[in-house]
Amino acid sequence: MRTYIAGTGSYTPDKILNNAYFEKIVDTSDEWIRTRSGIQERRIATDEQATSDLAFIAAQRALKSAGIKAKNLSAIIVGTATPDMPFPSTGCLLQKRLGAPPIMAFDISAGCTGFLYALGIGENFVMNGYENVLVIGADTLTRITDYTDRTTCVLFGDAAGAVVLKRGDSKSAILASHFASDGSSWELLHQPAGGSRMPASHETVDKRLHVIKMQGNEVFKLAVRAMCEAAAITLKKAKVSASQLKLLIPHQANIRIIEASAKRLHLPMDRVLVNIDRYGNTSTGTIPVALDEAVRTGRIDKGDLVLMVAFGAGFTWGGVLFRY
Repeated sequence: MRTYIAGTGSYTPDKILNNAYFEKIVDTSDEWIRTRSGIQERRIATDEQATSDLAFIAAQRALKSAGIKAKNLSAIIVGTATPDMPFPSTGCLLQKRLGAPPIMAFDISAGCTGFLYALGIGENFVMNGYENVLVIGADTLTRITDYTDRTTCVLFGDAAGAVVLKRGDSKSAILASHFASDGSSWELLHQPAGGSRMPASHETVDKRLHVIKMQGNEVFKLAVRAMCEAAAITLKKAKVSASQLKLLIPHQANIRIIEASAKRLHLPMDRVLVNIDRYGNTSTGTIPVALDEAVRTGRIDKGDLVLMVAFGAGFTWGGVLFRY
């Protein structure tokens, strides 16, 4: 008996910001943005939408895809860097809103790797007797984006994706995973204020310390190396070669990172799912949104091998290989 992905769902807000918008507010151009990041547009949550609102819709769609009701869930795990509030958890808010019974529900914070970390935790719960575990990756990064910083403001969007995990003896299964972290370079990508180290104050707001701070060139180098490492170790654990993959679903942070990772794995780009051009970097939302897109558009069929890899603030990284 193994854990398998029984259903997928995703949600992206209706509001679209294209590159022309940023040409008006910072010193940049459509060509510069597309060349450096691969992004043409990104989805933005409305003022009324919080992370749990996006996650709720994605969760409903995943439950429908899996053919189960919220009352049949045994756990809810949410990977997010932008919860509705410090506490209670987004998972608890969703437990009530979905109408699930009094089950375990919680959030984890692992940067853009959060969904894969949550998936790994969910797999272990399923293998230890939990049934129908809902795993969600959801973020509203635009709420912590500095729209005066030309190097970062063009990168981020809002989205949520979800999967339902079950246990069964079908060929569909999570085959292997690998997770790691290294906090020695945390300052290269972080949000300085808003926690116990630097609580909110007039000074932290005035100094714009509640927004994403990133040293892009350094992050790029670490991301490519870490994602390739995660891919190689995960494939080795399953005794699978990259050439056997039907699809690679990488974290959608930057088209150059994606292309460099594919090149190191000797994978042609037609076997790599890329949607960063339409959604930008949605943090924990990127992989489950891309996975749901692959399912809905027929990019993967039953029995196909799919590898998901991510890298995020912390730094964290990980890979999950599954047979669909």
